[in-house]
Amino acid sequence: MKTKLLLLITTFFLQFANAQMDDKFYYPNKVINPITLPHEEFSLKVEQDSITGIFFKKENPKATLVFFHGAGGNVTYFQKMAIPFLNANYQVIMIDFRGYGKSSGTPTHLNVAKDGQQFFDYLKNRKEIKNTKIILYGQSLGTQIATHLAKENSKDISMLILDGAFTSFTDLACSYKPEAKDVIKKYLVSPYSAKEDIKLVSVPKILIHSKEDKDIPFALGKELFETASEPKNFIEYSGDHIKALIINPDVIITKVNENLK
Repeated sequence: MKTKLLLLITTFFLQFANAQMDDKFYYPNKVINPITLPHEEFSLKVEQDSITGIFFKKENPKATLVFFHGAGGNVTYFQKMAIPFLNANYQVIMIDFRGYGKSSGTPTHLNVAKDGQQFFDYLKNRKEIKNTKIILYGQSLGTQIATHLAKENSKDISMLILDGAFTSFTDLACSYKPEAKDVIKKYLVSPYSAKEDIKLVSVPKILIHSKEDKDIPFALGKELFETASEPKNFIEYSGDHIKALIINPDVIITKVNENLK
């Protein structure tokens, strides 16, 4: 991801045609890996396109975890992230926005936000979900849409979890080219940002970040945590970007159980 972000900065100085630079943040992958866990696939129409995903169901779950992955891959690359929650009796639903996996179209900051809301409205009314508590879980780039949806739907969720988060698209670009931050802030527009949205999220929040993260600076995750309103918790671990659920699953599950209302 770091290499791709450096490419973003280089391209930024060569052209200013797209002020939001959406295509430099999203790297959809259409290669589908085998899904080894029992699941249901779903598809939802969005304008002329469709967004798809997978649902790992549980009978009488503690809660429903809604998982938003990062800039690359697709849901089939992240299924192992569901295992700790499934083992703890949470059901998990994962979504691919436009362009990812079996979803059609092209992702942009704006259509991801719009489609995210339509998806949330759809899932909270499904019979397997509507009477359960809902947790939003965002990883890396997915933390931006997870936080935005949490702000817009705070009364309908029970928790927000952000793994490898950053404050805004603009701040992330600045972190890789600090000597050009004034220019970047002027031309690279964040249509929404976690650092503003999280101030208005009233449910418990858990932020997870590694000091060894080479993709998303630890400082941006810590700044986002400091910006967040209470109640909130910060989990620091040692390891690569978004590997906490692999390295320290028990720590995360314990903290989620403690915060679940």
